[in-house]
Amino acid sequence: MKTIVHKSTERGHANHGWLDSHHSFSFAHFYDPDKIQFGALRVLNDDIVQGGMGFGAHPHDNMEIISIPLSGDLEHKDSMGNTGVIRQNDVQVMSAGTGIQHSEYNKNKDRLVNFLQIWVFPKKKNIKPRYDQRTLKAEDRVNKLQVIVSPDDTADDSVKINQDAWFNLGTLNTGTNVKYQLHDKSNGVYVFVIDGDITVNGQKLDKKDAMGVTETDVLSINAGSNSEVLLIEVPMV
Repeated sequence: MKTIVHKSTERGHANHGWLDSHHSFSFAHFYDPDKIQFGALRVLNDDIVQGGMGFGAHPHDNMEIISIPLSGDLEHKDSMGNTGVIRQNDVQVMSAGTGIQHSEYNKNKDRLVNFLQIWVFPKKKNIKPRYDQRTLKAEDRVNKLQVIVSPDDTADDSVKINQDAWFNLGTLNTGTNVKYQLHDKSNGVYVFVIDGDITVNGQKLDKKDAMGVTETDVLSINAGSNSEVLLIEVPMV
């Protein structure tokens, strides 16, 4: 087993006033040659957007873009004609494919929105762009792992991604142990602690810490306190 630990304090940080963003990987003006990507995982941004503010229309292509709201309401519009609002317990995926433009705004003027924006390199390039969002059942991840993104959207309530990748969320009570079995031993898993503290295969991680794990087929996760964790399994090539 090989591991790489990314402490929360070592993330890139940019505060633009309307946007307070932490970057787990090199992004915009933050560059770290040791944090370009983790396999097919290219971006994991922890974004807080002020009331009524947001990202104006901007383009993407050949990237899988996943948004996971942690609090607040995020409004989405895109060039395919999709409009919608995603909230805590929702997950959104956009396969940019041949090209798409979209905007994201804080729906509310009186409170913040905090969401994770994640980019994954696609399995197939230049596909027709697609958009999907689903509301998850929070109870389905209490003291267990809930599949929220997968290559096959028939898996539970997950949304489909154009990559052999799986995202899982877990809300773990103090003392809970869960195990994660990789779908492919050649894949890696990026573990991101949304809240609380956990120990993964003997490595302690605190809030907003992360760890990339490769060359193993199973992870053992122990919650040191009431915790929320995101697991991202991706191909390493």
